[in-house]
Parts: sequence; structure tokens; C-alpha cells
Amino acid sequence: MSGFDWFLMAGFLLFIVAYGTWKSRGSKNIKDYLLANRSTPWYTVALSIMATQASAITFLSTPGQAYVDGMRFVQFYIGLPIAMIILSVTAVPLYHKLNVYTAYEYLESRFDLKNRALGSLLFLIQRGLACGFTIFAPALILSAILGWPLQWTILIIGVLVIIYTASGGTDAVNKTHILQMTVIFFGMISAFFMIFKLLPDHVSFIDAAHIAGKMGKLNTIDFSFNLNDRYTFWSGLIGGTFLMLSYFGTDQSQVQRYLSGKSVAQSRMGLLLNGIIKVPMQFFILLIGAMVFVFYQFATPPLFFNPVQNEAMKTSQYAADYAQLESDYALVHIQERQSIDHLLMAIKGGDDVAIQSEKAAVMQTQQHAQTIRNNAISLIKQNNAASDGNDTNYIFLNFVLNFLPHGLIGLVLAAILSASMSSTAAELNALASTTVVDIYRRMIRKQGSDRHYLIASKLATVFWGGCAIFFALFANRLGSLIEAVNILGSLFYGTILGIFLVAFYVKQVRGHAVFIAAIIAELVVLALFAWSAIPYLWFNFIGCVIVVFLAFGLQKLGR
Repeated sequence: MSGFDWFLMAGFLLFIVAYGTWKSRGSKNIKDYLLANRSTPWYTVALSIMATQASAITFLSTPGQAYVDGMRFVQFYIGLPIAMIILSVTAVPLYHKLNVYTAYEYLESRFDLKNRALGSLLFLIQRGLACGFTIFAPALILSAILGWPLQWTILIIGVLVIIYTASGGTDAVNKTHILQMTVIFFGMISAFFMIFKLLPDHVSFIDAAHIAGKMGKLNTIDFSFNLNDRYTFWSGLIGGTFLMLSYFGTDQSQVQRYLSGKSVAQSRMGLLLNGIIKVPMQFFILLIGAMVFVFYQFATPPLFFNPVQNEAMKTSQYAADYAQLESDYALVHIQERQSIDHLLMAIKGGDDVAIQSEKAAVMQTQQHAQTIRNNAISLIKQNNAASDGNDTNYIFLNFVLNFLPHGLIGLVLAAILSASMSSTAAELNALASTTVVDIYRRMIRKQGSDRHYLIASKLATVFWGGCAIFFALFANRLGSLIEAVNILGSLFYGTILGIFLVAFYVKQVRGHAVFIAAIIAELVVLALFAWSAIPYLWFNFIGCVIVVFLAFGLQKLGR
């Protein structure tokens, strides 16, 4: 990185902290701090919702996911527009009518205190852990760039976010989200166009798309009903819809974004705009990963994308063996590039027989390259027992650092780090809201002053920031971060959604029945996660269905 890259990246991040703290100064009561005085316009609601969901994990790990597994992950978002419509019709007007601070307040008015406490507790556990992921992802960047210990970079990122979130609350989160999403969009679009500028002159965008398609990287929709496959149309439509309903309808980090809207109409417009934009945005990010894959067919990729592990191997007892593997890998890549050129010529000539023949040749060299990589990963694990041998999260980062021009490197890194800060800030803000409103004010200190609860909210923000930093220190062995964070959510979202669906639509069911059903459902989901091979998206559907039907049955038996 050049001095200019450092200036862009560090300058923007410090500006975000200062801007968020300054623009949101003067919060005098808990309503200002937690709900921005319900004064947020629809476009800010929409951008804030997107920024909360689109963490650094999205922009760091998702391109790597497409590089390794193609664009199948886009099916994860098929249910999002459906969920946005349902929530706009049901949850938004209800929450605004009840004038609640958190979604879980509604559970007490509908059921009882123990259901409110259960919903709050499930959210705090899940989101408190997930917040660690959003801090860990950008720490990977600074650690790789600076060669700093990962623990120090986690601490620095976490403290920066805590400063402006604790200072300004929801208003600070919303105002900084606008700037952060602007930089994010500009940075990722710039990186996308640079991929094609860096490709050989004889490779056009259409050619790159053909190569990606033949190599299975543009495989977006799979209509097979296969419970052994994580990403299919049906898992996205059914499991994804239930996940999105729970995430946007019951997760306080999202609910708080549209609770701050000026009106029901403004909140609805924000949700619906998110439903329209999010799927194309995710498709675009995955497409970046697929095009990075094409780029590395013409530029030699590293044997292992994690630069820290690569450097460690060069000074280890396995240095000679690793160097030989690197040499072998480079030779195989030369053969692969020749095969890719021949495949491209066959595609341009429209010769189907030649296309199949050259595709087979490419696949053969790729298998050879993968064998070499597997041998290298085995050496890495022998040298470092703590390594999981997964470098997916470093693929896009490697491209940015080694091939983008100076200035654009700083911009893209600022975009990724901004995404982390925006998502983490919203999560800390929501964790503080739930802790103070649903736990502290409701169960511990019922008669405190408004100023007392304002101070408690700021202290809760700092507390959860510390917890997130602590968890981030242990998140480096969880593989692809984009998958890990969604797996974590799926362990809890189905149960939480089931509680809310019963509250919304099954009026004859009372609090005790739904509480018992929710406990059983959560235990079943955790057992399935531990001892079955069911793809995680289905946990959202399974948990929700168990709560709804079991609560109904228990209520009938109790009569």
C-alpha cells in the first residue's frame, strides 16, 4: 500500500468516527438515543437496513465464496423480497402502533414476561456472538496488510466502532450509514471494472462470462430438492424466507432501523426498497468473485491466499517442501492458462466438440492444481495446528492488494472496513437497546430517570462491544465467514420467528404453551445442527414450524 492508500483508508475511518459523534451529539433522553426520536426518512431507513446486513463479511468473504463455489449462494436471498412485503403489511404497523422500543416488548403485551425475556435472551446470545464476526472480518485486512498480530487489529477496529456508537446511539448509526454505503458502492463498482481492465486484451467481458460459465462459477439457480445441498432454489425460497422474516421482523438490529422511521409509510418504503436492491447487490458481489476467478486463470494465484500463513511457511521446517509445491503449482497454472486460451478459441469458433474437449483439459489441470494445494494445506496444518486450512476470506483481499492501482486500494479497503463499522455499530446499538429496555428497565431498575437509562444504554453499548471483541479473538477457525455468520443466525432465528408468528396470527395460544414450545424447538434445532447433515437454511423453517404447531397442540391439551 502507498501513502495515498493509507491516507484514504485511515482518513475516511477517522472521519466516520468524528462525523458520527459530532452529528449525533446532544442526545438527552433514551428515545433520542435508541430511536433517533423517530425522525428518520425512508431513504435513510433503507440505507441503514442494507448497511446493517452488509457487513465486511459480505464484501470480504462473499467474493471468495463465489470463487470457490460459484454463485449458488445468491439463492440464499430468494426469500428476501417476499419477507419484506409480509413485514411491511404486518410487523411495521403493529410496532409503530404499540410505540415500542424493541420488538420483544410486544411479546409481553401479547403473552407474558417470560416470553419477552426468552425472545430477548435468544437475540442477545445470537447477535452478541455474530457481532464478533463483523469485527473479526476487517481485522483480517489490517492484519494481512500491516503484519500486526490479529488480536491487536481486532481491538483497534472494535474500539473505533464503540466510540461513536456509544456516543451518539441510533442517530449516529443512521447518519454514518449514509456515508458508508456511498463509499461501499463506489469502491466495489470500481473494483469490478478494474478486473476487466486487468484481463488480457483478447479477453472481453463476454469472454470472461463464458469462461466463468464453463467452469461452473455462474451456476446461480438449482431447482433440485436436495436436503444434502445447502443452496438450492427451494432452500432459499422456504428456508430463506423464514430466515429473512425472522431477521428483519424480530432481530432488534434490523427492527430498530425502521422503528426510527418518521411514520409507518416511511418505514415501509425503507423495507421495500431494501427488498428491491438487496438481491441484485448480492448478485453483483458474487459476480465480482466469479470474475476474480477468471482473472486468476490468466494471472498466477498464490498457492495459499492467506499471506500470513504463506510467510510463516517460508521460515518453517517445511520451507523447502512448500517452495517445491509453489514451483509445481506455477507450472500447472501455465498449463491451465494454455487450456483456458484453447477453450476460449473453441467458444469463439462455436465448435461444441472442441469446447467439451478443452473444458475437460481445463478441469484436469484444475484437479492437478487442487491436489498440489491440498498437499500445501496439509503442510500448513502440520506447521500450525491452529490453522483450519481455509483461505476463502483472503481471496478478494489478495486481488485488491496485489493488482489494484494505488488510491483504489485505499478506497476499496475503506469500503470494506466501513461495511464492518456500519454493521457492528447497528448491532451494538440493538444489543444495548434490548439489554436496557427488556432486561434492565423491565426487571432490575424499574423506576430510574430518563438520564439514568441513557447512561445505562451507553454503558451497555460498551459492554457488548467488549464481548464482541472477545468473541472475535476466537473466530479465526470458522471457515468462510459469510457462511459461519448465517449458520449462527439459523440456529436461533426459526425459534424466534415461531414465537412472533404465534403472537401475530394464532390468537388462542397463550404464553405458557408458546414458551414451552419455543424451548423444545430450540433444543431440537441445536440437536439437528450437532448430529444431522441437514443444511442450515432449513433450521429456520424447522424451528418455526415446531414452535407454531407444538404451541397450538399444547394449548389444546391444556384446555
